[in-house]
Amino acid sequence: MIEELLPDSVVAVEAHGDEPVAGTTLYPEEEALIARAVEKRRREFTVVRGCARRAMEKLGVPPHPVVSGERGAPQWPDGVIGSMTHCEGYGAAALARAADLASLGIDAEPHLQLPQDVLPAVSLPAERRRLEDLALDRPAVHWDRLLFSAKESVYKAWFPLTRKWLDFSEADIELFTDPEDPSSGRLRARLLVPGPVVGGHRRDHFDGRWTVRDGLLATAVTVPHA
Repeated sequence: MIEELLPDSVVAVEAHGDEPVAGTTLYPEEEALIARAVEKRRREFTVVRGCARRAMEKLGVPPHPVVSGERGAPQWPDGVIGSMTHCEGYGAAALARAADLASLGIDAEPHLQLPQDVLPAVSLPAERRRLEDLALDRPAVHWDRLLFSAKESVYKAWFPLTRKWLDFSEADIELFTDPEDPSSGRLRARLLVPGPVVGGHRRDHFDGRWTVRDGLLATAVTVPHA
């Protein structure tokens, strides 16, 4: 599901269910991060590390612990960029060589309506108006949850480039539908604060894609070098 949202230069590995990828063993540095975690958190943590390890293998990179750095961002081996996500019954990791992409972010969520008080806290008035229009056209999609997921993917792509926080109100995201596929489309995030300088140019927007399938929704954002 995630892989189809990403360019060919990205390697993605998914896991469905709560069982880690076969052969996954946590490094001591990773074990230390979840020493006091509840069992559910341990399973999610191990699942996505297994996905990351398999993605490294597919990318031709030796296995490496994935620990959390500043603001919880995963720390990747030198020359590698990546992103991870997990929700109930699903985990995924996406990796690429830093020479091929400047940054990327992925997010998966259950395809359910957001709790009623969450949408106003994570969205702009213009975004909510657009969601109303989308809901009239395609009521089967939980557009509020999809917008939230897109905000998460945008932040995951933003932070490695800037090392700064990006508030929900600092990116105006527009979701576009695919006329040939009602379950997928693209997205554009207009940055309302100065964006990162990539390839000698300051970026004022990020682009990505989304999909809805089998009770899940997923978003992915990639930032090219040029």
